[in-house]
Amino acid sequence: MEPIKITRTGYTVEVTVGAKPFTTFNFDPKIAKAYLQPVRDADGAVVTRSFPDMDVVPPEHEHDRSLEPHQRGMYFGHGDINGYNFWAEETFKKYYGHDVSSNYGRMVFRKIDEMHGGPNSGKLRATFDLEGPDQKAFAQEIQDYTFSGDKSTRIIDCEITIRAGKQLVKFGDTKEGTFAIRLAPELDAPQGTMVSSEGGEGEPQIWGKRANWVNVDGTIDGHELGVAIFDHPKSFRHPTYWHARGYGLLAANPFGLSYFLRDTKQDGSYTIPAGESIHFRYRLLVHKGNYKEAQVAKQYDDYAAHP
Repeated sequence: MEPIKITRTGYTVEVTVGAKPFTTFNFDPKIAKAYLQPVRDADGAVVTRSFPDMDVVPPEHEHDRSLEPHQRGMYFGHGDINGYNFWAEETFKKYYGHDVSSNYGRMVFRKIDEMHGGPNSGKLRATFDLEGPDQKAFAQEIQDYTFSGDKSTRIIDCEITIRAGKQLVKFGDTKEGTFAIRLAPELDAPQGTMVSSEGGEGEPQIWGKRANWVNVDGTIDGHELGVAIFDHPKSFRHPTYWHARGYGLLAANPFGLSYFLRDTKQDGSYTIPAGESIHFRYRLLVHKGNYKEAQVAKQYDDYAAHP
């Protein structure tokens, strides 16, 4: 593994691997949720979509098919937490065609709890409040990231904890969520190819299905590469369902059962009692070559074996 350096400037944290830029954590209180963007591979190719920057959609992209401007680089958000929408964002509602929510939530930055580099990995942990339109916090969100990489891979281990305050916190059953990355357009279908741990290929065989991991391969700047999300066995409701789209969205969503199973009798919602927590654990892997060459299945097994 290569040395990691982590540097904060204002409301951004820059992460480098072996002196090469890897990713930037953006947590400005002016935006509705924190996100990592851009995310690069070991050769410097950017694997995430290049926008929005803060709350700005470039004019040349305003009419993009499947724009979904709230789908930032890599982020955690859910479309129904206590009835508030933490997936879509109020600032982008003019792009939705209709107002998808009258109750938008916000993730509000409170503090950096831990931040340091190291010879083999680096650590970043930040705390946020979850607030409804009344700007009153009803839960805390702790985002915990461990960064690492070598000559051919880049890794972000992600642990997200939602801690209820004095009232219960309910994650509603919706397909709009939850741990997600919006990929660069070069990785969109058909030029980008999506596979799952269960042998699924493409959106029709992966969307709404359960799997340990999903990987998207493609070519950016002449480099053949892939991006995978791993769902750890100790993560909530493992193996997760996937809200994975051919237009570049790759998201683990353990809540949207009525949508994924196409059965309104199913209820994937979950309620956190007051004072208690829910824990999610994922890994983002960016690798050279396709998923077979990168031995993604073996890399998942190694990841899953860690307690």
